[in-house]
Amino acid sequence: MEQRELFSIGEDGPSRLTREVIARRLADGFDPRGRGDSALEALVQGGAVRPGAPIDDDTLTPAAVLVPLVERDGGLTVMLTKRTAHLAHHPGQISFPGGRLEPEDRGDFATCALRETEEETGLDRHKVRLLGRLDDYVTGTGFVITPLVGIIDPPFTLAPDSFEVAEVFEVPLAFILDQANHQLQSREVRGMQRPFWAITWQDRLIWGATAGILVNLFEVLVPRDGDGIPE
Repeated sequence: MEQRELFSIGEDGPSRLTREVIARRLADGFDPRGRGDSALEALVQGGAVRPGAPIDDDTLTPAAVLVPLVERDGGLTVMLTKRTAHLAHHPGQISFPGGRLEPEDRGDFATCALRETEEETGLDRHKVRLLGRLDDYVTGTGFVITPLVGIIDPPFTLAPDSFEVAEVFEVPLAFILDQANHQLQSREVRGMQRPFWAITWQDRLIWGATAGILVNLFEVLVPRDGDGIPE
């Protein structure tokens, strides 16, 4: 596998995140307990350090998203979409490309994520090399989301679906991997304060499940406790 340097991070000198290292960290960091809105609430209320989410609940709707990492000259970026304002669900919010598992996906989450990405953004699914997955994320709206992480090699063309997608944009991975940019906020829902992650890039607010998945990406890719990335 190609071992080009994709991103450097670390106080004691550059540590290289190659495709191989990203794939290994995704495999090593996967937690089958999942995470989600309820798990974050339990954590904030002083519960387990990493409480799980009810990912085996058969009332949840399975879905998949692609977490697209784009290899740019200045380093990796994360591709995101902004939903159009007229949609019935989550209008105007920032999200990963993806959607619910359809019969044509034959139960395969990777197929679902790539199909939805192609439908929403026009990105040719063959331009994506999947590296692994993050933890399943259970939303308060009844979905269990499987995030697949993939590398996109430029050049590529996009043709966003104008009904669903108002904008496609990229955020530097370095910004996402800086913990100072992660904010734990809350809002009142049915008389109770509900916590959620939020990340603000320029004038764009990334929050909820999308921000939670990005925090998961940070936790997997950033070395902790002296665990460095091999040269």
